[in-house]
Amino acid sequence: MDESQPRTETPTAHKRISLLSSPMRAVIRLRRKVQFLKKSRLLLQRQISLRRTNLYNPSMSLFNQATFDNSQYFTFDTSVDQSMVNKYKRRKTRRKSRMVLYPESSKKYLPTEQKSKAKRCLLLLIGIICFQILNAIENLDDNLQKYDLDGLEKTMHREVFGQKVAVDRIMELLKDYLATHIHNKPLVISFNGPPGVGKSHVGWLLAKHFRSVMDNDFVLQYFVMHHCPNKEATPACQSDLSEKISEMVTRAEIEEKIPLFILDEVELMSPVLLDTLSRFFQPNQTNEFLNAIYILISNVGGSEITTFALQNVSSDLLHQQRKTEELLYIIQPILTHFHPLWKSAVIIPFGLLEKSHVINCILEEMMREGLYPDQSHIENLASQLSYYTTGGREYAITGCKQVGAKVNLLSESGHKPNPLVSTL
Repeated sequence: MDESQPRTETPTAHKRISLLSSPMRAVIRLRRKVQFLKKSRLLLQRQISLRRTNLYNPSMSLFNQATFDNSQYFTFDTSVDQSMVNKYKRRKTRRKSRMVLYPESSKKYLPTEQKSKAKRCLLLLIGIICFQILNAIENLDDNLQKYDLDGLEKTMHREVFGQKVAVDRIMELLKDYLATHIHNKPLVISFNGPPGVGKSHVGWLLAKHFRSVMDNDFVLQYFVMHHCPNKEATPACQSDLSEKISEMVTRAEIEEKIPLFILDEVELMSPVLLDTLSRFFQPNQTNEFLNAIYILISNVGGSEITTFALQNVSSDLLHQQRKTEELLYIIQPILTHFHPLWKSAVIIPFGLLEKSHVINCILEEMMREGLYPDQSHIENLASQLSYYTTGGREYAITGCKQVGAKVNLLSESGHKPNPLVSTL
């Protein structure tokens, strides 16, 4: 029994060893096969690289071949992979540049430039527009020179005292309107303020100037107390005023001129006359009625302007302009409530006159009457008037309205005239 036992164990042990060794042998064989495939692949890549080198540089092919034959050991050559990467980068860069390559044997010519006809048309159109603009500017200058607005502005600033903001606004409106003869509505300007501040004087200066540059037939000064003193004659006054306006605008349209209508004492007009005027202010009329200037002079809103001026005393011009905007916001509803025709008008308020302005009025009136401008007499006449006193300033209650009467009394008292003025 003891001898037979080892005989039975030996085949079993060999069987176990064979079972373990067969997978190992398979793994070894697979590993050798993979290594062989890797080596063959690297050899193939090296041969391909050598062939490419021979194509670009045949003189180096023998040297490379000898080097390849003499090599005893196989090593991983990374230069091949690096060259492939460099070639790939160069190809990528070439694709980005997209440079056009010409053959060396052919001549290089730039592509022929084709001239577009649209460019010529565009230049012609620009030239026409510039010519039209220059022509329009010349026409504007001709119209303004025809009315001599520069001379009017100088006269207004010289003879109107204490109303610089109002005069600047009037000249701005006249220059804009008289620059052309084509309009979509008439120009309506309303002078509003207390008595004696220069409203009627400005109207008189406008009438005088436009009579000199145009003709007396294109300027109408309408005073209600003179042309229509009786309320019973209102229908006749309405017909007369309407006929005068129609005839004047028709004649002015023929001669390409713009008539001027100065209507003083508008607050004394009857509602019928105001309605008649309102119809001429509308934009939906024929061309001749659109080319006209209407000046409305009234004392409506004078008390509100006086109160506002006394409460806002300032000599700053910028502040005065801002005050004018606030004042318009106050008196606009008052005027439109009086009559709706003021909705079509540009309102220009005339403020109070200071004592220095009244002195200038007295001096101007004395020069006009041929009196010697004695400073003591001027100050004496100015002190006889009544003034509002606020903020250290004196504002004339009646403005320059009583200056003419005071100067006449002075001349009647035997004051010697100015010999230079009297000889003229």
